[in-house]
Amino acid sequence: MRGIRGLLLDLDGVLYVGEKPIPGAVEALTKLRSRFQIRFITNTTRKPKRKVVEKLRSMGFEVYEEEVFTALGATAEFLRRKKARGYFLLTDEAMEEVRDLAGEPPDYVVVGDAYKNFTYDRLNKAFRYLMEGADLITAAKNRYFKDGDGKLSLDAGPFVKALEFASGKRAKVLGKPSREFFLSAVRSMDLLPEECAVVGDDIEADVLGGMKAGLYGVLVKTGKFRKEDLKKGKPDLVIESVAVLPDVLS
Repeated sequence: MRGIRGLLLDLDGVLYVGEKPIPGAVEALTKLRSRFQIRFITNTTRKPKRKVVEKLRSMGFEVYEEEVFTALGATAEFLRRKKARGYFLLTDEAMEEVRDLAGEPPDYVVVGDAYKNFTYDRLNKAFRYLMEGADLITAAKNRYFKDGDGKLSLDAGPFVKALEFASGKRAKVLGKPSREFFLSAVRSMDLLPEECAVVGDDIEADVLGGMKAGLYGVLVKTGKFRKEDLKKGKPDLVIESVAVLPDVLS
């Protein structure tokens, strides 16, 4: 892993879990900033970017809004570029970022981690729009995440799969592991993919997704990491946590 100039850091599971920073992560980020350009990438869709930045800062992380790339932001950009309307399965809080794009009948059904808004009535309404001609897109298709209580919780992916199964349509993914999502963060640093590494706890969405886009892949053993994940693919590097990354990269 030579010639790295930029790092794409996942958030939940890499920098923090729930409401607590990973031990040593705040200090590690300070050290990494002195040597690398940094971007933060997340498939978290329960909150708008503004809230994501506020949360990171409240934990002591030095973060700037223009450095943060979210799956929800990529989805909003896609809809604006298409001049399209969406029916959204999101939390009420996340709707802050896309409210101006909502309209019925929609061109797209958009799925994120809607949490308690994943009700039968909302899912069925989404299904009916799909059967009436709307296309299906998802900000993220993650299976699960490590929740604040230390246990795994369902993410948006299982609900996307349910709508795919019922409608016969395949969802377009706009967040990780979409190649374009990674490359948009890389381009913002004026770097090439081979000059960057992605650091994540999700071997599929973070690490293998980034590697397919031409980046180095670093898997951390925090967050949702499970030993069996290593059977799904081979990262360029596996480390205990982001806390040791500055020393490893030196």
